[in-house]
Amino acid sequence: MKQFRYFYILFFMVFFINGCMFPTVKLFTDASDPLKEFVLEGDESGKVLMIPVYGIISDIPKKGMIFTEPSMVQDIVSQLKLAEADSDIKAVLFKIDSPGGSVTASDILYHEIKSFKERTGIKVTAVIMNVAASGGYYMVLPADFIMAHPTSVTGSVGVIFLQPKFYELMDKIGVGVTVNTSGENKDMGSPFRKATDAEEKIFQSLTDSLGKRFVDLVVEHRKISPEAVEDVSTARIYLADEALRLGLIDEIGYISDAVIRTKELAGLDENSKVIVYRRVEYPDDNLYNIQTRYGDMKPSLFDLGLPDTSILNRAGFYYLWSSGVDGN
Repeated sequence: MKQFRYFYILFFMVFFINGCMFPTVKLFTDASDPLKEFVLEGDESGKVLMIPVYGIISDIPKKGMIFTEPSMVQDIVSQLKLAEADSDIKAVLFKIDSPGGSVTASDILYHEIKSFKERTGIKVTAVIMNVAASGGYYMVLPADFIMAHPTSVTGSVGVIFLQPKFYELMDKIGVGVTVNTSGENKDMGSPFRKATDAEEKIFQSLTDSLGKRFVDLVVEHRKISPEAVEDVSTARIYLADEALRLGLIDEIGYISDAVIRTKELAGLDENSKVIVYRRVEYPDDNLYNIQTRYGDMKPSLFDLGLPDTSILNRAGFYYLWSSGVDGN
């Protein structure tokens, strides 16, 4: 019996340490699986691709205990590339439920959507679900049409600079950091000391510049009035009716209304197909299914339902409504 026990132990050690000796067994769908097309509704020719944008916008892959999920930027750009290669796709509808994210990730998606429109001539629309604030709104500024649910929250047209600080905690536990720099501003933003007045002015200047870029793009794409610009520049949030009055959105309605308007803009039949790209098939699939990027698995063995705020642990500039960060 001892010999068999040692054999089993050796077998499993070799299996886990040198997996290449055995065929790969996939128990879960993950990001390495290709995106496939699934029809949500309609059966006539011509297609509307719906792309959900759910959670914090980032270009950083999310690492779990078992899987590494693609970043939101990678996933959305991949879907746009697939759409560009399909001549039957006449419109793309973004379903937004995001408080925003990093400045660069939001700007990348803005650029990719704008370039996609220019290259293909395909109509791009957006519908706001719970929230499309800050970067969640920024990214779809090139859209031909933006609709919001009656209870949607949008706006927060501005930028926030986050700086984690540890120096007070370090003082309490008697830990210090010695830093040598080649210039007086080399370690500006360090979490190990308080910022100087001069550094605060520099950070505010950078924040103001990025905020101005956001406001300027809103003016460029939405053609809002000077009075609306003044209001929007405060970076406050709005409910749908206020956003409509200011010109931030085009119409108030539900996702089914957004689908109808998108088909009209693209010159499609009302029964044309609405499709999504997913890695797995879902029973009873419909327009409200948010499972698109990562299949049907969870990123870790233990899902406690806690917010994914790991991106906020990094110092940086964010087109983000921080109060809107939840368990997305």
